[in-house]
Amino acid sequence: MLKQFYFKQLLSGQDFAHDDPLADEMVNFVYAVGDRDTSEAVLIDPAYDIKGLLRVLEADGMKCVGVLATHYHPDHVGGQMSGLNIEGITQLLTLVSVPIYIQTDETHYVRAVTGVGNDHLVKCSSGETISVGSIEIELIHTPGHTPGSQCFLVEDRLIAGDTLFLEGCGRTDLPGGDPAQMYESLTTKLTKVPDSVILYPGHYYSSESSATMGHTRQHNEVFHHSNRKQWLANFAPFQL
Repeated sequence: MLKQFYFKQLLSGQDFAHDDPLADEMVNFVYAVGDRDTSEAVLIDPAYDIKGLLRVLEADGMKCVGVLATHYHPDHVGGQMSGLNIEGITQLLTLVSVPIYIQTDETHYVRAVTGVGNDHLVKCSSGETISVGSIEIELIHTPGHTPGSQCFLVEDRLIAGDTLFLEGCGRTDLPGGDPAQMYESLTTKLTKVPDSVILYPGHYYSSESSATMGHTRQHNEVFHHSNRKQWLANFAPFQL
């Protein structure tokens, strides 16, 4: 399976969107996951430089057959941010007609931010799997950063968006954020993910671009609290 498994971690401002100062500042990761045997791939959180991302796939002999969104923020799916218009799924759909897989609770937010209608949005639930050729991607609903944040488990990799970083976790003070839900996502939803699985975050916020879940659980402070009250006291001091 590993020979046919196609996987790329692409850093904004370096691997694509080379001349975009915001992309360089935000250090987003975009992921490409697919099946080399069928030449099919999905893009996870495509933003900033859609043509550049499609060129990466084309250079590898792959074609985009879908998009998976971890959450609705413009640096992950496109839209207005910091007074700038970020390219994203709206522009991608003018080049390729593909389904956009989102968590059901994120539907309103994605529509509002991108203008993409229900005809292209596929609403998903936690535990569902998306197949790309023979590669299966499991969707895990992890609310907290946003109501419909989701992580993707595929071939011993966890693509976590802004739910979990190697150091820290996503903010919960933005619209739709909920620190109590974030605690539950980290301590309950992600407990099914073995220590051997490699965590791939949504941003390059640490010295390394990936680490095993075991290493992350040992060194990331978000896992160093024994109960919900203690966690909220440290990560959401104004939510108590």
